[in-house]
Order: sequence, then structure tokens, then C-alpha cells
Amino acid sequence: MLLNTVSTMSNPLVQLLVVIIITLLVAIGVLAYTVMGAAQIYLQKYESHKKDSTTKVLGLVFAMLLSSGLVSAQTAGADTALTEAVVAPNIGGLSDTVLWALLSVIGLEFLVLLWLLFHLKSLLKFEFENIASANETPVKKQSRFFVWWDNINKFRPVHEEADIDLGHDYDGIRELDNRLPPWWLYGFYLCIVFAGIYLFRNHVSHTAPSSKEELSMSLETAAIEKEAYLKKAANKVDENTVTYLSDPTSLEAGKKIFTTTCAACHAADGGGMVGPNLTDAYWIHGGSISDIFKTIKYGWPEKGMKSWQEDYSPVQMAQLSSYVKSLVGTKPAKAKEPQGNIYTDTSANGAKKDTAIAVSKP
Repeated sequence: MLLNTVSTMSNPLVQLLVVIIITLLVAIGVLAYTVMGAAQIYLQKYESHKKDSTTKVLGLVFAMLLSSGLVSAQTAGADTALTEAVVAPNIGGLSDTVLWALLSVIGLEFLVLLWLLFHLKSLLKFEFENIASANETPVKKQSRFFVWWDNINKFRPVHEEADIDLGHDYDGIRELDNRLPPWWLYGFYLCIVFAGIYLFRNHVSHTAPSSKEELSMSLETAAIEKEAYLKKAANKVDENTVTYLSDPTSLEAGKKIFTTTCAACHAADGGGMVGPNLTDAYWIHGGSISDIFKTIKYGWPEKGMKSWQEDYSPVQMAQLSSYVKSLVGTKPAKAKEPQGNIYTDTSANGAKKDTAIAVSKP
């Protein structure tokens, strides 16, 4: 039993909930002390005039003490549940009994806090009304919007700035010990609550992905989208955007097209038959990757070279152009005599770079 208790208390979720419970208990104690002090002042001041109200306040204090006892009893019950729990872990490494016992304590503490705040507000409101009536200060009615605006910002009047002046003056700018506006404080409190929920979901119960897991999922999604985009973009290639494809997959695909389509005129090794030799440095219509792509795409019908843009996609023509470009410098079995002009490729898209000077064939 002792080992099970130690194991349960070492759970991060249990530690977090226990810290919350202790924090709320401290807040309840402070608030209860404040309410009791306000109730005593109320009793002393109105004892002779408000006997029935005194009875209500005493009932208030008694109920408050009773609720504190309930909180203590509930906390003791939670501790017992922590000690005696032997059920298999279910949520965040805890059994249902332990988890709901701790959450019940926290919920009860929140109710007690709200109850004390309500009665403290009632006491203060009654006190302020009596002070205002004693001073015969006329109460100016304001619209609900302005009342809400003043409450959410808590603006201090100019004539009260002397009370919060710290005495530091910097070029006419005075330092005031002013309280942060409620909207900022409530926003900060909400951030703390959100952080606790995020910590529990993402790092304790793992019911939501952590930031690292979210990054991995985003990268996987981006890779899929990139692949789909590149597939679509590849089909938009033309003679102005084509580049030499040096990867083995593209060259192998180009070789298959060349073997089935181009070998009849240029020979299987590119040495040339009816068509010119594709392995030397001589080219009739230019030897850049762009020139080869253009020749394949539009053809030269007057010289017996048909257009292949209706037969093959832009990607396939780019693969075929790259394979033809890769044949430059190879040694075919029966090379046809050179035709055209020597082409020197100095572009980044060329697979081969010839060093000969461009001259016309004799």
C-alpha cells in the first residue's frame, strides 16, 4: 500500500492537481479572513440598529466555517482515495476514482471561493451605500455601457493621482503606483488557465498533439503538398523553362522513349542513320537543352523531323531531351559523319560542355 501511494503521488497530474488544491485552500483562507473581518465591522457598527441583519451575518460566518469544514473533509477524502487507490491507471496514469476525487475537491473549492466573493461584495456594496447616504452625495445615473467601461478599466481621477505618486519625475513624466486595469488582469488569469489546460492535454494525458508532433505533422503535410505541386508544375515545362534532368530515373525514362521512337532514325546508340549523329559536337539546330527540347516539341517537318508534342507530355519531352544531351561524347559503333556546326555549351542547363570553337562544317 505504501508503494502504491508513492507511485500515485509521483504522477505529474497528481502533483499538479494537489498544487491547485493547496493554492485554492490558501485563497479560501485569505478570503474567509477578509469576509470575517468585514462581517465583524458590520456587526460592531450596526449592532444596535440592525439586529435582524446581525443574525444574517452570524449565519454567514457560521456557514462559511461549515463550508471550510466541508473542504477539509473533502480534501481528506481525496487523500484517502490517493492512499487506497489500486485500480489500473485510466486517464493520465490515474484511476477514475483518484482523478474524480481530486477534481471534486477543486470544484468544491471554486464554489466556496465564489460564495465568499459574492458575500464580500454584498457587504462592501452595503457599506458604500450607507457612506454615500450619510454624506448625502447625489448619485449620478450613468448608462450601463459607461458603468461597464469604468469597471473594466478602473480609471483613477486626476485629483487622486497625488495619492499614488511615487515622487519620481522624468522630464515632466510622473511615476504612479497605479493598479493594472481589470481587463489586463483577467486576460492574464485566463492565460494561466489556458496554460494549465494545455499542459494537461498535450503533455500529461496526451489527448492532443504536442508542439513537436504538430511540427512533424505540418512537415509531412507540406511534403505531400510540395510533391503534388511539383507534379503539376512539371507538366508546365516548355523550351524556355526546361532544365537538364541528371537523375537516373529521368534519364532512364528518356532512354525508353528514345529506344522506341528515335532509334529508327538516329540508331539505338545515337550514332545516326537517316537522322544526324547525336553523340558528336555538331548540331544542325543547336545543342542546348532548350534547342533539343524545341526540336522534339515542334519538329522540322521540311527535314523529316515530326513534332512530338501531341505524343508526349512536357515531362516526357524534358526526359527525352536530357537523355539525348547525355549521349554527347559517347562512342557509338557506327558514327555518322558530322552535320551542322560545332556547339559549345556554356550554360548551366547543359549536361556536356564542349570546348571546341564553333565553326561551320567544311
